[in-house]
Amino acid sequence: MRKVVAVFCLSCAAIAAYAVPPATQPNWKMKVAAEMPLLGHRNWILVVDSAYPLQSSPGVETIETNANQIDVVRAVLSTMNASIHVRPDIYMDAELPFVSDSDAPGAATYRTQIANLLHDYQIESVPHDKIIANIGETGSQFHVLVLKTNMTIPYSSVFIRLDCKYWSADAEKRMRARMGATASPAKR
Repeated sequence: MRKVVAVFCLSCAAIAAYAVPPATQPNWKMKVAAEMPLLGHRNWILVVDSAYPLQSSPGVETIETNANQIDVVRAVLSTMNASIHVRPDIYMDAELPFVSDSDAPGAATYRTQIANLLHDYQIESVPHDKIIANIGETGSQFHVLVLKTNMTIPYSSVFIRLDCKYWSADAEKRMRARMGATASPAKR
C-alpha cells in the first residue's frame, strides 16, 4: 500500500511540475510606462513587425507584445506625450511605400492607418538595412526597447528616437553659437 501511495504522490508531483504555466511575457504597456521616466534623448523605442530580427547588441531589449501594431504605436506615443522630458522623432522604412497589396495583403490599408495615426508628426524615411545598422550601433551605448507586434506586413516598423522635449534643436544651435563666440582667444 505504501508503494502505491508513494507512486501516486510522485505521479501527482510530476504532473504538477508540467502543469505549471510558462512564465508570462511582461505586460508591454507596464514596461513602457515603467521605463519612460528612465529613457532620454538617444534612446529608442521600436514598434516592429513579427519578422523583425532579434538584435544582439547589449542595450537592445526585445519584448513580444502579441498585439496589433497600430495599437502599440498609439500607446507608446500616448505614454511619451504624457511625459515631461521626451518627444518622438519618428523614422520608417523607405521601402514601405513600394510594398504592394498583391505581395503583402493589407499593405495599403496599413499605410493609410499609420499615416492617419502619425499625421501630427514629421516622419523620416530611411532604408531598412541602414536603420537596423543604426539601431545595432546605438544599442552598444544606449537602451533600445523593441516591441514586437503581430504585424505581418514587411517594412512596416515604426522607429522612434527619443529627443529632449524641453530643449529644441534651435535652442541647441543658439547655445553652440554662443559657446563658439566666447571661445578663449588664441595664445600669443
